[in-house]
Amino acid sequence: MTISNPKTKTISLKDYGFTNDNIHYQLTPEELQEISLSKGLGEEASSGALAIRTGEFTGRSPQDRFIVKDEVTRDKVWWGLVNIPFDPQKFESLYKKVIKYLDDKELYVRDCSACADPEYRMNIRVITEYPWSNMFAYNMFLRPGPEELQQFDPEWTVINAPGFHADPAVDGTRQHNFAILNFSRKIALIGGTGYTGEIKKGIFSALNFLLPVYKDTLPMHCSANVGEEGDTAIFFGLSGTGKTTLSTDPLRKLIGDDEHGWTAQNTVFNFEGGCYAKVINLSQENEPEIFRAIRKGAILENVVLDKAGIVDFGDTSITQNTRVSYPIHHIDNIQRPSIGTHPKHIFFLTADAFGVLPPISKLTPSQAAYHFISGYTAKVAGTEAGVVEPIPSFSACFGAPFMPLHPTRYAEMLSRKMQESGVNVWLVNTGWTGGPYGVGKRMELKYTRAMIHAALSGKLGLYTYDTYHIHSVFGVAQPRECPGVPSSVLSPRATWNNDEAYYKTAFKLTNAFRENFKKFESYASEEIRRGGPQRYAF
Repeated sequence: MTISNPKTKTISLKDYGFTNDNIHYQLTPEELQEISLSKGLGEEASSGALAIRTGEFTGRSPQDRFIVKDEVTRDKVWWGLVNIPFDPQKFESLYKKVIKYLDDKELYVRDCSACADPEYRMNIRVITEYPWSNMFAYNMFLRPGPEELQQFDPEWTVINAPGFHADPAVDGTRQHNFAILNFSRKIALIGGTGYTGEIKKGIFSALNFLLPVYKDTLPMHCSANVGEEGDTAIFFGLSGTGKTTLSTDPLRKLIGDDEHGWTAQNTVFNFEGGCYAKVINLSQENEPEIFRAIRKGAILENVVLDKAGIVDFGDTSITQNTRVSYPIHHIDNIQRPSIGTHPKHIFFLTADAFGVLPPISKLTPSQAAYHFISGYTAKVAGTEAGVVEPIPSFSACFGAPFMPLHPTRYAEMLSRKMQESGVNVWLVNTGWTGGPYGVGKRMELKYTRAMIHAALSGKLGLYTYDTYHIHSVFGVAQPRECPGVPSSVLSPRATWNNDEAYYKTAFKLTNAFRENFKKFESYASEEIRRGGPQRYAF
């Protein structure tokens, strides 16, 4: 069975087990959007963007992510609740079922790539059941030109079948949905979920294994941008901490908003060809670049439109994880190609709902390694059933669900690269000030931007006793002054006006840090262990 597009080439899918010829290859975003609309699979927003619903799943399902345990992965993957082993024979059986299910469907096929640096390029073939899933792949991966497609040889394959439901008792899954990586077959097999994030995270999880093992390159769940002097800044953070917002800066060129590699040659390259941003409470005033990127070619997920097609970004009736995907060229100020050199600053972003961490603080190398392994943020009331007060949330390396190796492997690589490059590392609290969630308020974006700009420009001053205060609980160095930010905001304790309540809450959070870190203590060096909070609550 062959299919062809005169603009590209003739390809065959018979090696995957397909027999039908009802397949569309390398359609444009405009064509995919029109098909989606004609089939009733989406609506067109007033901006021209395609608005779709991902169905039952509006986010990733970490408990249903598996890695086939075989000769390639057996002795390298950090097996457990994050990386759940899957039997090779079960995979082959499930794979055949998925192919049979898709074989009588109208399919959409896209050849694309990951990794902006050609030396690390991975060619990918994405086979999807839905046209908008294929449009998502166009947005999020690199887009080869016609000449590149003529010589295109896919290394990895993503097979995406949202309508297929597994039988857990027979197929070895936990429930009907699944996302499985097979490193021997070089296949990401996804079924039972329409959430598009599983497509990109499957490939990036594969890179998070391959790059450190075979390329001495650190994969990072981070955003990155570059200044006029060529200075690269890296922003680590979990969902909702401001990675995309803070890296999309009109004063600096965007390299990428989510996934990057840091090479042995001290360069940083984007894995992606697009951005996948949360849009909850998005406004043109606070995030103008992202707001303008939502136009024809963008895909809005699980948002609510009125009759005129206008999006209510504050409506979370479907999910709080409302998102938009768009090709990176929808942002005006971008780095071309998406590669930076000489990282100078690293920012660890955390939305501390307890309101006790400083809005910005400078970390020592041991503190940087400790906080990187910890990957702290917080859940707030209302985000999940039963959550009535802030709950600490830790995700190793700020991306545990995507890290197949042990977290200390990535932390050791980061520590080595930080020492070799002399990079400055900052902990930035984009969460609450003046008290915990429900009492205090969210840190104003203008203050966070001012603090980051001051760090990037060197205006936070030299690290001395006169210019910095050592936090009495966490031991981090917080600046006493920052241009554009009231001095009172820089001291979290001072914003509370209640020292007893502040320290009680701070010690509660330090105990949560220690409890979380117990599972890493036997792997972490003494230097890394010293990077954690040193005072105990009695």
